[in-house]
Amino acid sequence: MTTDLSVRLGRLALRNPIATASGTFGYGLEFADFLPLGKLGAISVKGLSTRPCHGNPPPRICETDAGMLNAIGLQNIGVEAFLTETLPELHRLGATVIANVWGDTEEDYVAVIERIGGDRRVAAIELNVSCPNVVKGGLIFGNDPLALGALVRRVRTSTPLPLIVKLSPNVTDITVTARAAVDAGADILSLVNTLVGLAIDIENRQPKIGFTTGGLSGPAIRPVAVRMVWEVRKALPKVPIFGIGGIETVEHVVEFLIAGADAVQVGTANFRDPSLSGRLVDELAAWCEQHGVRRVAELTGTLRTRPRPEHTFG
Repeated sequence: MTTDLSVRLGRLALRNPIATASGTFGYGLEFADFLPLGKLGAISVKGLSTRPCHGNPPPRICETDAGMLNAIGLQNIGVEAFLTETLPELHRLGATVIANVWGDTEEDYVAVIERIGGDRRVAAIELNVSCPNVVKGGLIFGNDPLALGALVRRVRTSTPLPLIVKLSPNVTDITVTARAAVDAGADILSLVNTLVGLAIDIENRQPKIGFTTGGLSGPAIRPVAVRMVWEVRKALPKVPIFGIGGIETVEHVVEFLIAGADAVQVGTANFRDPSLSGRLVDELAAWCEQHGVRRVAELTGTLRTRPRPEHTFG
């Protein structure tokens, strides 16, 4: 039996559900020596802005007990260099490209998206409204449902491409921001971005990150991300979802799918093993065949929860 790994997230058709997360896979070309880029379901490139951005001062990254803390500050080459220098090569290599976009203001987002327009070499636009490592933009949009809705409505008319909104976990109820994004025109949701964290060098009593706080990613956040995917799937059963957070094995991929994700994005693990995402495609096919799964899409949202008992008193 050969498993059908293809998935559809609304208008976005992918050859398989294994994608890479923005900020963890460069622009894709940096990994071309480690795996064939056309093998992946999609590549979400580093966040693009109107002009090149140098990012935050170092130190930008530190390891934690179960993951990584980073405050890169959305360093990138800018949308013009991406379209003229990087995208043609990605297209030649057969990559399915998701353009991740960010800005300090609504106008910044609109300017980048209008420049991309309906470029057929780009499969979808992903709005980064949840980066905790910038002073402006970022969580200002992602944590406020009203601001998020206004931004999504503003950019929705700027491109005919499928629109993905990347949500922040740094909220009380992620279903509120998820619903705000969808009601304003989002086609797909990706969740979650990093959790805000702080690591301290106790010898000099200073933060280990130059920005002071940073985004926590990796295995430590996976149970939180899986829970949030499950909550959003229950609240918005028909909305396509990318699951993100601490994925390192094929079992983690399947866990996200069962929780309600249609596809996943692999992030921090790419730093340790740059060929991992490609191997996960093969391992997912093998797992499905071993478990009699004919179509990987059949796994999505199949979690069987147990009834929660009421309090007992003795």
